[in-house]
Amino acid sequence: MLPIEPGDRRRFEVGSEDLGFLIAGHGNPASRRVLVGDPAGELDELSGVPTEPAQLGGHKQLHETVASEVGEDLPIGIAVGVAAFPARTHSLQHLVAQLAGSSESLWRGVLGHLGKLTAPSQQAPAYRRTDSTCQHVHEFRGHMTSPDAAQHTASAPLAGMTVLDLTDHRGEFGPWMLAELGADVIKVEPPGGTSARAALPVRESNGATDDLRSWQFCAYNSNKRSIVLDLDAPEDRDVFESLVKLADFVYESGVAGTLAAARYGHGDLAALNDRIIHVQVTPFGLDGPRSGDPASELSLAALGGPANMQGIFERAPVKASIAQAWRHAGAESAAAGLMAHARMRATGSSQHVGVSAQAAMTWTLLNAMETYAICGRDFERSGTVAQLAVPLEMRYRTQDGWAIGVARGVATGRLLEWYIEEGLADESWRVEEWDTYDMRAAAGEPISRNFDELYQAMVGLCGRHTNAELLQRSMVLKETIAPVHTVADLVEFEHLRARDFWRPTEAANTTPVELPGGPATIDGVRIGTKRQPPRLNEHSVEIRDQIAEAAADHEHSAQPLEWSVGTAELPFAGLRVADFSWIGVGPITAKALADHGATVVRIESSSRLDGLRANPPFKDDVIDVDMAHFFGTFNTSKLSIDIDLKTPEGVEIAHRMIAWADVVVEAWTPGTFARTIADDDLIAELNPQAIVVHTSLLASGGPMSALGGFGYHAAAIAGFYPVVGWPDLPPDGPYLAYTDTISPRIITTTLLAALDRRRRTGQGCVIEAAQLECGLQFLAPELANYGESGTVATRIGNRDPEMAPQGVYRCAGEDRWCAITIADDTQWATLTKLMGAPPWALAPELSTLDGRLQAHDAIDDEIAAWTADQDAATLERQLLDAGIAAGMVQRSSDLLADPQYAHLGFHRWLEHPRMGNVPYSGHQYRIAGYDHGPRHAAPMIGQHTFDVLSEFLGLSDDEIADAAAAGALG
Repeated sequence: MLPIEPGDRRRFEVGSEDLGFLIAGHGNPASRRVLVGDPAGELDELSGVPTEPAQLGGHKQLHETVASEVGEDLPIGIAVGVAAFPARTHSLQHLVAQLAGSSESLWRGVLGHLGKLTAPSQQAPAYRRTDSTCQHVHEFRGHMTSPDAAQHTASAPLAGMTVLDLTDHRGEFGPWMLAELGADVIKVEPPGGTSARAALPVRESNGATDDLRSWQFCAYNSNKRSIVLDLDAPEDRDVFESLVKLADFVYESGVAGTLAAARYGHGDLAALNDRIIHVQVTPFGLDGPRSGDPASELSLAALGGPANMQGIFERAPVKASIAQAWRHAGAESAAAGLMAHARMRATGSSQHVGVSAQAAMTWTLLNAMETYAICGRDFERSGTVAQLAVPLEMRYRTQDGWAIGVARGVATGRLLEWYIEEGLADESWRVEEWDTYDMRAAAGEPISRNFDELYQAMVGLCGRHTNAELLQRSMVLKETIAPVHTVADLVEFEHLRARDFWRPTEAANTTPVELPGGPATIDGVRIGTKRQPPRLNEHSVEIRDQIAEAAADHEHSAQPLEWSVGTAELPFAGLRVADFSWIGVGPITAKALADHGATVVRIESSSRLDGLRANPPFKDDVIDVDMAHFFGTFNTSKLSIDIDLKTPEGVEIAHRMIAWADVVVEAWTPGTFARTIADDDLIAELNPQAIVVHTSLLASGGPMSALGGFGYHAAAIAGFYPVVGWPDLPPDGPYLAYTDTISPRIITTTLLAALDRRRRTGQGCVIEAAQLECGLQFLAPELANYGESGTVATRIGNRDPEMAPQGVYRCAGEDRWCAITIADDTQWATLTKLMGAPPWALAPELSTLDGRLQAHDAIDDEIAAWTADQDAATLERQLLDAGIAAGMVQRSSDLLADPQYAHLGFHRWLEHPRMGNVPYSGHQYRIAGYDHGPRHAAPMIGQHTFDVLSEFLGLSDDEIADAAAAGALG
């Protein structure tokens, strides 16, 4: 008997009736149901009511038949006639999502659609994928298993894996993400607990115990178990070593972290477990000239580059006012760990990973990373002016706040009727070809209206309406004007409520407060577990009790591990990806696989260009679709085909690509791909084992699902704009499309977990992720803090409530700055000596944090006077050598010359057919013994069309010629 999981479909007979049933639920037996279809209505006396076996009465045979198939007793619902179900239910996955854990009323009438939903949406073509590229290997390694651990379902693809988490606030997001995907994460804490239990923001007492006061800790440890081990004590060392033998991953923070202090190196862990994945989340990497330097959130924002692009030019560069650097690094560590796990399967040996927070911050620069090498200049911070083909202001005052939009040509064309209606434009505006306006304007070709006129029209429109009015109508017109939300707005945002996004915390002795739910769904079920952060040492007894049993299992059942694709050099070689996405999130996700060996084909259309091909930096400022490095950075190691998907022949080629692929990625507005190319059911017919990734701004299933847009829209809706900038100025927000830098970390991790599950089960799945919901994971502590205390996170420049002074100070040279963080009284005394012990700095009141916070403005003025004539790089090194976290604010030209990046091989210089030898930013982590990064330059549009159609899809020359004649090829 095969295991039953949510979404499984079977057909069976009861008497003469041929009925269908499916399983719905979250994997928890208490929430799982069996639905039995009865289109004819012969069982209508049980219509839709989830029924216990004893209540089935005369339908005992029905229950026995179902139970024999399922292998367990589950409540049974009978669905009769035509389903009265929401129109958005266009696939079985959506059906299961609606049913999972829902009330009884939602079960009524559902399976009247069962035949329609489970039948192929069209006859499966002859080129349907029928081969299996993955070997189904079930491994038995004697893993630890939490009593509350997720069952091994699609929404918990890492169930059965064990993670030892020794991180502090600098890395805890990574293990948290693995726990969201089903892994059993054990928080190994020192006596007294991890320092992360005191991280800001902290809750008001409200009955909370000291170990659960930190909202940062509660947010990113809500799904873990806790055990305290003194690694200097022999007995606890034995327990730790037993855990290592049973674990899949060990995570820790820093270069010389907890394990180094306890005399454990990677070699020691590998000796205990030759398949262990050891991940260290560090400021700069495991080795290199910066590896031993102190670091802070501010210095990482400076050295990584985002500070240079945030704020207005007239003031100092600025970081986000809430913690972000370590959340980025932690999220990246989850993907890095699973990449290393794949390589372990290819090599059969343990892996050691070093994640660089500096590199993670550099990747938030998007198109500003390599710009100096591409066009000979650095981009500069400019508030909310977008660095696009033509610089455009994005922030607009509304009747009740601020909104984000871009007054480009395409936007003007979509909003034109509204403009004319409001008297902001006249009929003469209709003569302009707005769809091509932006490229023509950038190239200096004739245009009928200048950008200032477009900007003033949007200024007028926004000034007349509220954020809600602008959002609603702009969604209808398909040109988003996004509200700048605060955390207070987010908890009331209707779309999140409709998608059942929020989850209550379940911390002992505290009032429940809502935290973000899991950042993605798999087969319609949201990933993640209940939000119950562990008390210190809460699970010590059960973990210790489980060790002996798990170790005994390990002795008798350890088996060789297999991986169906990949080599030691390229762990994803052989994997095939059809990348239908565009702009940032989807392409970056697919690139992660391409760089590690997967064959990724980017399906493009010259009739509907990826917007990144039309935006800077352009090589040598030549505006051309094949000279745009913005596109290039996100699409290394890929192939490109140019297909017109508006033609039947183009759609036919798309279907063949789907049948060819192991993974299908798309990033269109929800439902668009299903309507125009293939819905999930057709994809399953074409390729039963495919893993499908849908990513969009807000995802399906809510009132705003149709909202299109980009990462800057999502960043505004997600509440990031108010927490970046200066308190006396309007919100500046993070640089450009900020959620495009968060979402790929989360989606890549989810995809890698799904791939590992497919290896073990042979089952594909459908992943859906909203940029909004991914982004909100990086605001979880601030959202919880608002829920409890009403505190609204806002911008405070570069300051910190627990450290002073902290700031970015002007140095010698044009726009040169150095970030400095004084973490405690000792560092203040050190800085005082470096400054020559000026009398003002020796004032007794400045010897305490409270005194320095009170005098921060005056201190900043004095430090700025001291740094004004100093070289920023020299000052940085002087401060670092004294043990003070500092960093020159680096721009693209500095990053390209950074000695740490040179040591890590971060930039990969690759030959592009048009651009020549150009740099591509590399990976934000290094796996020891593995030279990884972008493998070849990004493709020109359609560069590989013929090769892919002939070699991968098997089309003959005549068939390709026919497709070209039909207009399907670009």
